[in-house]
Amino acid sequence: MPPLRSTGAFPDAEQPGQAGQYRLEECLGHGGMGVVHLASSASGLRLAVKVVHAEHAADPEFRARFRQEVAAARRVSGAFTAPVVDADPDAPRPWMATLFIEGPTLAEEVKGHGPLDSARLRRVGAGLAEALRDIHRAGVVHRDLKPGNVLLARDGPKVIDFGISRPRDSELRTETGKLIGTPPFMAPEQFQRPREVGPEADVFALGAVLVHAATGRGPFDSDSPYIVAYQVVHDDPDLTGVPGDLVPLLRRCLAKDPADRPSPYEVMVALRAASPSAAHDTQAHIPAQRGSGPDTAADRPAAGAGEAEGTRGGRAPAGARALPPHRSRPRRRAVRLVSAACAAVAAAAVAFSVAAPGDRGGGSPAPAANTADGALRPWSVPLREASGSGIPACTASAGAVFCTAPGTTAVRLEAADGTTAWTAGAHARPGGGEAPVLSGGLLQVTPSGGGRHRALDPESGEVRWERDASGHAAVRVAGGLVLLVSADGRLDALDAATGAVRWTARGRAGAQWVASPGGPLLAVTPSADGSATTVGAVAPDDGRPLWERRLDGLLSPVEPAGPALHLLASDLDGFTDAVVRLELSGADGSVTRVPLDAPVDQAQAAAHGDTVHVTGAGGSLIAVDTAADGGRGAQLWRLETAAARLSRPAAGAGAVFVSSGDGRLLAVDAARGTLVGQSDPRMHTGRNTFSPRLPAPVLAGGRVHATAPDGSVFALDAAAPGGW
Repeated sequence: MPPLRSTGAFPDAEQPGQAGQYRLEECLGHGGMGVVHLASSASGLRLAVKVVHAEHAADPEFRARFRQEVAAARRVSGAFTAPVVDADPDAPRPWMATLFIEGPTLAEEVKGHGPLDSARLRRVGAGLAEALRDIHRAGVVHRDLKPGNVLLARDGPKVIDFGISRPRDSELRTETGKLIGTPPFMAPEQFQRPREVGPEADVFALGAVLVHAATGRGPFDSDSPYIVAYQVVHDDPDLTGVPGDLVPLLRRCLAKDPADRPSPYEVMVALRAASPSAAHDTQAHIPAQRGSGPDTAADRPAAGAGEAEGTRGGRAPAGARALPPHRSRPRRRAVRLVSAACAAVAAAAVAFSVAAPGDRGGGSPAPAANTADGALRPWSVPLREASGSGIPACTASAGAVFCTAPGTTAVRLEAADGTTAWTAGAHARPGGGEAPVLSGGLLQVTPSGGGRHRALDPESGEVRWERDASGHAAVRVAGGLVLLVSADGRLDALDAATGAVRWTARGRAGAQWVASPGGPLLAVTPSADGSATTVGAVAPDDGRPLWERRLDGLLSPVEPAGPALHLLASDLDGFTDAVVRLELSGADGSVTRVPLDAPVDQAQAAAHGDTVHVTGAGGSLIAVDTAADGGRGAQLWRLETAAARLSRPAAGAGAVFVSSGDGRLLAVDAARGTLVGQSDPRMHTGRNTFSPRLPAPVLAGGRVHATAPDGSVFALDAAAPGGW
């Protein structure tokens, strides 16, 4: 490889001369966010060091984003990326150092030497699929996989440039802001539903990258990004020139519906099977499977990379292009994120067994509910199905825990020891559903993405009434009503006890409905440009409009509502920067806005009285008292848990509880914001290690109940997290 040299003047190309302990040498490249330099460690290790531009270093919001991205980058497996060696996001000029890896990008290789031959195409594709599998295991979605972000290293392909959000560099806009990615390699949902982009978008990009590697062009090709966007959404891919035996696989990768695409593991297996000599090729070796299963999720050192969009003087290293990883945003329609491979086993029978405390397998329940010292006895129940995928979602009362699980409508577990009281029939939704809700004396269950809403007898599990909800955009249980919300805003309010239609109304399209106990139903509707949000109230008995308020900013409701409705205020890129309180009990409807000390990506929140607890990507947990400081509100504390993903929080028993992506349950002191307990990780041992849905824990009867990626439901003593 020829030496890398700067042949032109980049902004800040030679300044600063130092990043931490590393002396910066020649400039490797630059991008919109920073400059990447070659450097060496004291031991002689060659590094690529990204230094943030001075203009961004002075921006507190950017610093917060960079800090979160560095933390997330460390979680990504270094086997398939440029590992993070060191970083200081708090330096006057924030920087991050990654291992310097030699090799051309796939884009440079194809441009300089033409398309890859059939055997090498399979080896590179299998390596990229394995890379995506490990990246997704860490809870990261790349969102910008393209030939320029694939480095052909000697030990196999490396995925680089995990990129922080760069709205200034994007060319395409939507009503809610700019899109992230490169149009010829973006999935349809990135244009249509950018806030719901999940791991399947990376599989679509993988298919497009392999078409480019095989033919020298993409499956969608035009000089105009707008025409490309139309082609991606509406047209069939052009696979002319792709080896015939790979056409069916790549066509599946490029399916318009995310649920129709294969998983990275399926792609990896298919390509490795088609290339039996790959394991013997030292130029593109795919590491052997780790762990005991075919797709084991093991704890690994995390890794990430630096960034530069433009390079000069030769082929670029991994560190010259890569940025910290994006993380998947919360998605309401989780069914779209379920692998099509699970569909065939959706109706499989579910075997339920009870595990003794500390036992992750089956077993008999403990006969007593309490331990000798009076503490509540923990229990764990694996809710398994044939596919072994998905996370249950639960609600709880003092005497029972009700859950939905992949392949089954609902199950009732006894709160004392986790024994199964009953299970309801199988359904065709492999991803399960949202947590069931007790309303109208019945258990209200709706599968994710629609289907038949069922109201079950909580004592027997028998169906008392049901309604086809597949033609509706959302189903909400609010107070004693089940609301069927159509895409055009039409609202059918059903009696939760009988299923009878109480009333119908015409609301605003895109409204999110929230119940206020003893008060009106609330509809929260952001404007198309995100500049304002309308909050309207209707009478729950007949749907009469009561009042309407227009608030500034892009707001989303926080539940449960009480005397006040809390809302999260976000910018057009989805970063939450404030909590808003709207008074419901007074005549004036006063509004209080409490800013956060730093923006939070992919925020989720729950209200507990006047306090709102907010979680964000990268492990942030924040407490905001909206009534403190004489009614002006104040942020109480902020804890960085270092978890890549957190669930929506739940508060009670003097603590705040959150589930993490690796199956741990975390307990945080509600007053001080310090970690006071955590359970062991509970990861699935097979190929299904990442779930787009991470249900919140629930509290009842002195216990906190949580679910995990291994498919288990478990209960712990909420008052004694130090003993977990």
